[in-house]
Amino acid sequence: MQRIRKFIVTPNLPPKLQPLLEIARNMWWVWNTEAINLLRRVDPDLWEEHHHNPVAVLGSLSSDRISDLTRDQAFLAHLDSVNDDLQRYLTQTSWFDSEHDHLQGVKVAYFSFEFGLHESLPLYSGGLGILAGDHLKSATDLGLPLVGIGLAYQYGYFRQYLNHDGWQQEDYPVNDFYNMSMTPEFNADGDPLTIELEYPGRKVVARIWRVQVGRNPLFLLDTNLRVNQPEDRELTSRLYGGDIDMRIRQEILLGIGGVKALRALGIRPDVFHLNEGHSAFLALERIRSLMQEQKFPYETAFELVRSSNVFTTHTPVPAGNDHFDPQLVRTYLKPLADQMGIGVEGLIGLGRQDPDDKHETFCMTVLALRLSQFANGVSELHGSVSRKMWQRLWPGVPVDELPISHITNGIHTRTWQCMELARLYDRYLGPRWYDKPTNHMVWERVSRIPDAELWRAHERMRERLVGFVRGRLRKQLEARGASRANIKAAREVLDPEALTIGFARRFATYKRAALILSDPDRLAEILNNPDRPVQIIFAGKAHPKDHPGKELIRQIVHLAQREEFRKHIVFLEDYNIEVARYMVQGVDMWMNTPRRPLEASGTSGMKVPVNGGINFSVLDGWWCEGYHKDNGWTIGAGEDYDDPEYQDQVESTALYELLENEIAPIYYERTSDDIPREWVRIMKNSMRTVNAEFNTNRMVEEYAQRFYVPCIEQSRRLLEKDAATARELASWRADVRRQWPAVSIAEIEADDQEAQPMGSRFPVRATVELGELHADDVLVEIYHGLLDTQGNILGGETETMSPDEGSQNGRVEYVGEIPCRRSGQRGFTVRITPRNPSFPLDRFDTGLIHWFGEDVDSHATEPRGAGV
Repeated sequence: MQRIRKFIVTPNLPPKLQPLLEIARNMWWVWNTEAINLLRRVDPDLWEEHHHNPVAVLGSLSSDRISDLTRDQAFLAHLDSVNDDLQRYLTQTSWFDSEHDHLQGVKVAYFSFEFGLHESLPLYSGGLGILAGDHLKSATDLGLPLVGIGLAYQYGYFRQYLNHDGWQQEDYPVNDFYNMSMTPEFNADGDPLTIELEYPGRKVVARIWRVQVGRNPLFLLDTNLRVNQPEDRELTSRLYGGDIDMRIRQEILLGIGGVKALRALGIRPDVFHLNEGHSAFLALERIRSLMQEQKFPYETAFELVRSSNVFTTHTPVPAGNDHFDPQLVRTYLKPLADQMGIGVEGLIGLGRQDPDDKHETFCMTVLALRLSQFANGVSELHGSVSRKMWQRLWPGVPVDELPISHITNGIHTRTWQCMELARLYDRYLGPRWYDKPTNHMVWERVSRIPDAELWRAHERMRERLVGFVRGRLRKQLEARGASRANIKAAREVLDPEALTIGFARRFATYKRAALILSDPDRLAEILNNPDRPVQIIFAGKAHPKDHPGKELIRQIVHLAQREEFRKHIVFLEDYNIEVARYMVQGVDMWMNTPRRPLEASGTSGMKVPVNGGINFSVLDGWWCEGYHKDNGWTIGAGEDYDDPEYQDQVESTALYELLENEIAPIYYERTSDDIPREWVRIMKNSMRTVNAEFNTNRMVEEYAQRFYVPCIEQSRRLLEKDAATARELASWRADVRRQWPAVSIAEIEADDQEAQPMGSRFPVRATVELGELHADDVLVEIYHGLLDTQGNILGGETETMSPDEGSQNGRVEYVGEIPCRRSGQRGFTVRITPRNPSFPLDRFDTGLIHWFGEDVDSHATEPRGAGV
């Protein structure tokens, strides 16, 4: 084989045009309208040819075009203006500076398997990546010092195309990192910065790339290096490609390799945020590092690492979480377990809900939950679903109290905002809508926008969408070798004035893309109504191995080819950020039909109201919080069904009824000036109620206030005096666990009087056996609430009990009172949990709990109580 020497060629621009490179290499341009206009202006044809990739455009410019630009005074003035905006953005005082000026120099590390920043950087597959990209954008907008960690996929996720039969095919074009908004990192000697990881029988080297996102960097690991073996070069080949062995190797690279990369870069994060469980191995590497480099015992390192980890779960079904066969974990992680001093079986136990169950698989979500101080779902409903799904990790704890909260997802407003609406917002809302998108008072000013102006702006965006769809459909048909007649017909699909519905997402079967197709004859009547025509645009990809999902796509494509649907239904191939942007900016209504409660959050529908669109969705995910009766429509009323076929029948019928008898009539009810006033009123309600709440600025602020800052403060305290507090906490935890079998609630005393008047306080006394523990080591609580028909307490409340004076010899009397605020049959019991006297912990942090009347080794999920 020939030996090939490598060298790099970079765009060579004269000094006047040099700022173009800095702008092109900072993803800030993605959400800055003037920067986009400037980069497109460099060469509009190349801009389209290179799929809006500014670095590739600058690297393809002819010398004549460069000369033209250097003489174009208007262009140079535009360049100076945009460059000034960028420099101002990078140096201005931020929200984080103002709110947390005492935390200067801190860093948050955000790990994610995928990042969706822009279509020119295809390192994402769907919602998880788009959310991660928007998280990074809002973090830099808010001045939150955050660094992203991910993988540099040489082929990214697949490009989708359909064959003649409508069956999805996959293509994997190469990502040319040197012609993307990425730059390699170098060490002090000028050599590429790399890290090494231990895999069985070999070392794997990964190179580090940087993507600058405003003020913050995103670092990506790349193993496609000649020094690596072929199978290891494939580690960063494809996103969600390969088998289960490939998956665990990729997740080792992301988690363990990501921590090593930060170390090589000289970055010492204060908080590690795990966006899904893919990166959970990072916690093990952090523990190993503290033990090896700072000589901390395992228990102390565990406390330090756990106190600074945040975990976000995005998956509402157990099967959607990564599970590995224990033997696979032994193969790859035994050396790490030995270095941690817990043995590989101890390590495997960290990833099992029941560490002693040798038949249970190793779950990355369980590992992340065990090793994170804070954990959350991504909507209120998803938080509830997650608590039920993982309740075995906290036996004996009522489901509603499990330490899994929720922070509802959002969108980065300026990324998804169309220019037409942005101009209206500037005029009628003022500039604070993009500086302070979380300000509810700003969005109340939507009412100031004249109905006519809002409607005309929205009409222009719908016309733009229809033009985009026709052009893309024509290219699809040409690539597929369609007949001239079909290609010509593509110019006439869709009506720029008809009610336009969008449905675009991953084609997993639970998302039920074909629900609206359940009754084709009735659908044809609705879509072809001569007075109230309706049209639907579909887009989305099925995972390459998801044949039921591919069949859904095929079904839609075949239906769209029937004469009665040809002009009313379109399936757009190769769904990506560009397609999503056109759709959310141009549709009248966004349809979402998941099988409740399987939609963790869903963010596509959040992108529509900021552009004047309205949601039409099953009450699942974020829409449970976003729906306010007068800002959109719901399919059903949030019911859960045991029979999925019956559910499909009921909800498809409800969908048709709403669309035919309510939605379409409101849309086509026009005043003399041809404006649908009632529809516009609902548009404004949607904008007012959704935009301020469901954006990533609010989301990131919430992560910062509720999780990041407490983690920083807690971990700093644990590290004081050579981690003396962490050592004490670990010792206390071990002592409590050792003494816990001797702890019990021996007796409860209460007034025998059955009826209690409202407004009174019901006294309770409990006798507690503490063994060798002190009263300061425990929290004793009355747990009370309404009783169900089985005698279980529902939605329990707690009242703290206090030790009574005179208690001695490990037997302590506790007293407390129940406020009788509501009438009805109520019950109570008493429980006890560990409480550290000097360091605040969540009451269920240790996983230890005793209830009155339980066997020492048993735990009741829903406590039973004595009647009041």
